[in-house]
Amino acid sequence: MGMTGQVLTVAAPYLIEQDWKAYTPEQHATWAELVSRRMPQLRQHACREYLDGFEQIGLREDQLPDLKAVSARLKPRTGWQSTPVSGFLPPDAFFEMLAARMFPTTTWLRSRESLEYTPEPDIFHDVFGHVPMHAHPVFGNFLQHYGQVCAGLMHDPVALERMGRVFWFTVEFGVIRQDGELKVYGSGLISSHGECTRVLAGGCDVKDFNLDAVMNQEFDTGTMQPVLYAVESFDQIYEATKEAEKRLG
Repeated sequence: MGMTGQVLTVAAPYLIEQDWKAYTPEQHATWAELVSRRMPQLRQHACREYLDGFEQIGLREDQLPDLKAVSARLKPRTGWQSTPVSGFLPPDAFFEMLAARMFPTTTWLRSRESLEYTPEPDIFHDVFGHVPMHAHPVFGNFLQHYGQVCAGLMHDPVALERMGRVFWFTVEFGVIRQDGELKVYGSGLISSHGECTRVLAGGCDVKDFNLDAVMNQEFDTGTMQPVLYAVESFDQIYEATKEAEKRLG
C-alpha cells in the first residue's frame, strides 16, 4: 500500500491477500480450459491493445495468474495494479480504488460446471477480461479519471447512473473499429464466448460512440445487449469522460 502513495479509506476493509499456492490442479485446469476456449476468437477479433496487454502482463494460458506478478509487470507501464479484494465492492470503494489505479480483483474461480457464465465476477472475468487493457496508457488514464469523476459524484445518484452507462458501454461492452474491422475490448465480450460471437455475427446494433447517446442508453445486465457503441480510438473515451465531468461535476 505504501508504494502507491495513496491510502485507501472506504476500500481498505475489502483488501485481501491472494493465496496463489492454495489453487488446486483442477482449478488451474479450469482456468486453462476457459482461456483456451476464448483465445482462438480473440486472436482474430480482440483489439491489438488487449492482445499486447495479455503478453505484457505475463498472463499464462495454463495456470491461474499470480496477482503480485501481474502487478509487478503492469505497474511500471501504467501505474496500475491488479489488487485482490474479498468480493463485490460498494460503489464508493470501487471508485476509490480506480482513482488510485488499483483494479479490484476477485480471487475465486468459477467451477467447471459454470464455465460459460457466472453471475458475479470471478478471477477469469476480472483478470482475463479486464486487466490486459490496463497495460495501455490511454485506457489506463481513462479508467483512473473515470474513478475520480465517479468518486466525486457519490452524492448524485442520477449523475452516477449516467456515468454507469459510460462504464457499461466501454469497460464492460466496448467495441472499437481497427483496421476496418470491429474489434472487442470490453470485458463482458472478452470473457463471454456466447455474447462475443453474437456481436461479431452482427446480432446487435452497433452505433458510433456518442456521449449523449451512451449516457441516455438504459441497459439490462441480465440479457444480451441489443445495442453497442463503437469507438475509433481510446482517446475518444478518455475525452468523453472529461466531457462528462464538465457536464455533471
